[in-house]
Amino acid sequence: MTSRAEAFVKELAARIPGRPTYALEVVDLVLAEAQALGASDIHWLPTAEGLLLHWRIDGVLQPAGQLPPGVAPNVIARLKVLADLLTYRTDIPQEGRIRAAPGEVEMRLSTFPTLYGEKAVVRLFAASGSYLRINDLGLPEEILDRLKGLLQSTSGAIILSGPAGSGKTTTIYACLRELVASSRGQRSLTTLEDPIEVPVPGVAQSQVNASAGFTLEVGLRSLLRQDPEVITVGEIRDPATAEIAFQASLTGHLVLTTFHAGNATGVVGRLLDMGIEPYLIRSGLLAIVSQRLVRKLCTCCRSTDDPTAFLGLSVERASLPVGCVQCGSTGYRGRSILAEFLVPEQGELGHAILLREDVGRLQRLAISAGMISLWERACRAVEAGITSPAEVRRVLGPAE
Repeated sequence: MTSRAEAFVKELAARIPGRPTYALEVVDLVLAEAQALGASDIHWLPTAEGLLLHWRIDGVLQPAGQLPPGVAPNVIARLKVLADLLTYRTDIPQEGRIRAAPGEVEMRLSTFPTLYGEKAVVRLFAASGSYLRINDLGLPEEILDRLKGLLQSTSGAIILSGPAGSGKTTTIYACLRELVASSRGQRSLTTLEDPIEVPVPGVAQSQVNASAGFTLEVGLRSLLRQDPEVITVGEIRDPATAEIAFQASLTGHLVLTTFHAGNATGVVGRLLDMGIEPYLIRSGLLAIVSQRLVRKLCTCCRSTDDPTAFLGLSVERASLPVGCVQCGSTGYRGRSILAEFLVPEQGELGHAILLREDVGRLQRLAISAGMISLWERACRAVEAGITSPAEVRRVLGPAE
């Protein structure tokens, strides 16, 4: 029986490079297959041997095929046409959005010059029918209820944290859609993004343009004069943007933003390192949601109670990946969210923030106050047979 991957490679090889429509056919075929597989990214890497294709499925980069030498310029040019980029500029990085029809998957293209030509990466976002609201994200029930309640606040900041690929963008867009639905047009919803990844009806979305002087800091200062009630800042990257965002959260605005940090208390530590005053963090922050995505085990998995298979996790049982035709021999199908929810102003924790205590101390106090850590969520997911110890270690790292 021919696997789907083998069938795709054969179909790709059947395209004739000399045909005028070759680039169009290949791009359409690859984009369609990536969508069917649920890939989040497609990498088009030019080499001396040809154009290598990889796609990221469930957070892991996998080989997809190879196109013959000499076709890369035309294939990349076709992608640039779809994204309204300059096809004649191959010496500079470019970014653009591949516009999709209603109901189709939104895509963003990024090109970058390399030794053998332009490398292209296409990011695919969830189709318009997926992850519309925060109910669809799979968050733990207690986090979901508290987050829904905080979205009705009239002031304060909610930070979504995690590394690249942890689903922060998906979550923040789900929160925006939740706000649109719950407010029924009675709240002024605005965003400042870099770039705009998914259009959300009912929200005034703006994209920064650094070359024109329209930076996050400049845009946020001006946005405050647009009578907003909810402000979404795509990402806090520098102290100036963080300072303005927190000041806005204390002056009658609900602020949603993302931040790169290892865990919830790590957000507090990084903000303190950026020079943000502790009182702003304690008073301005409503909550921090730190999240990760782990691959879910396929039904072909096998269970074990062998402690050596637990990889040091505090669990009593686990399931391990096996691999079958349905999961492409990976042992995993789909992803599940792990999340922790921190309220910085809670009792002793809030006092420790004012004293600029180290992150380790903050983490211990947060757990004592009732926060369920990412590691605890991960161990519960392993014991429930949702994911494997190896996947937890891949996502969260080698040590607790």
